[in-house]
Amino acid sequence: MFTLAEENYLKAIYHLEFKFQGEVSTNAIAEKLEAKASSVTDMVQKLAEKSLVSYTKYKGTHLTPEGRKIAAKVVRKHRLWEVFLVDKLDFQWDEVHEIAEQLEHIKSDELIVRLDKFLGSPKFDPHGDPIPDQQGNIKNTKKRLLAEVENKQRGICVGVKESSADYLRYLDKKKIGIGSEITVVSKEYFDGSMIIEVGPKQFSISKKIAENLYVQVN
Repeated sequence: MFTLAEENYLKAIYHLEFKFQGEVSTNAIAEKLEAKASSVTDMVQKLAEKSLVSYTKYKGTHLTPEGRKIAAKVVRKHRLWEVFLVDKLDFQWDEVHEIAEQLEHIKSDELIVRLDKFLGSPKFDPHGDPIPDQQGNIKNTKKRLLAEVENKQRGICVGVKESSADYLRYLDKKKIGIGSEITVVSKEYFDGSMIIEVGPKQFSISKKIAENLYVQVN
């Protein structure tokens, strides 16, 4: 059994390893968890004593196989609960993260097995993020940021890089969601803004919006 704080740290390192593709710095963990660097160092050393992370001073941290297994389990629970909240309780995709943060720490393995079965064993959460299977494996899809798509290309929205409530509400306002077909009508190479077509409507989006939206290009 692990504490809520330990699980949160393992999950944070898990996400940061994907982002940086290697060792994770203390500062990166502190920024993600909004914690003091000294507190992060104390926790990382505690996790290292439990053989959940490998930590080298001034170099960084990475999960051990056991630490990655636990982190993937927490991520799996979080994303399954998000699917449940959206699909079964009619929450909007910008409302579920904080609730899932609480539900992900429920310890019952049997509950999660039954939840997964009840939901039809989904592979992705409402934001397009892959759900680890029971062994911690992840099914990734080939995707590109909308900002990398060229003029006249068309793609399907498959996920978001930024999942803040403000950003998701903006996408809702523009009728952009998972499965939306997006066509790049024109692209301004000077500032990265672009005009896109979603359904019957065309409108301009900023570089920041395009850099946080994943698509599969047809």
